[in-house]
Amino acid sequence: MSKSSKRVIPPSQQGFYDNYHFAPAVIDGKHLRCSGVIGIKLADGSVSSDPTTQFTQAFENLAEVLEAAGASFANITEMTTFHVGLQANLGAFMAVKDNYIKEPYPAWTAIGITELAIPGGLVEIRVTARLRD
Repeated sequence: MSKSSKRVIPPSQQGFYDNYHFAPAVIDGKHLRCSGVIGIKLADGSVSSDPTTQFTQAFENLAEVLEAAGASFANITEMTTFHVGLQANLGAFMAVKDNYIKEPYPAWTAIGITELAIPGGLVEIRVTARLRD
């Protein structure tokens, strides 16, 4: 790890680092590189069957990572999202996304997949953010 790199692990996500051996994010120079976040309730590990609830939870989990690094949604420069049921849920996802991501919009790629690591998961969101000087 270089001198300019550090791990970002919000307290509510320490279990991911300890149990699954990955950091929720890494600060790499002026960039925050976030691992994919899903719509899991961090307190109990449950996943809602309601897409809108699950998408909102995913963005709330991402907000914790951004905040722990001193960033916000406004700092995001690139977003990649992985969707189970992309076509069926894209409208609901975009409605939730637009509550968090405002203009100027980041680059975004949405990819349809067959499953996520957590049963019932519908989306995983990975972002890169530019940190303030």
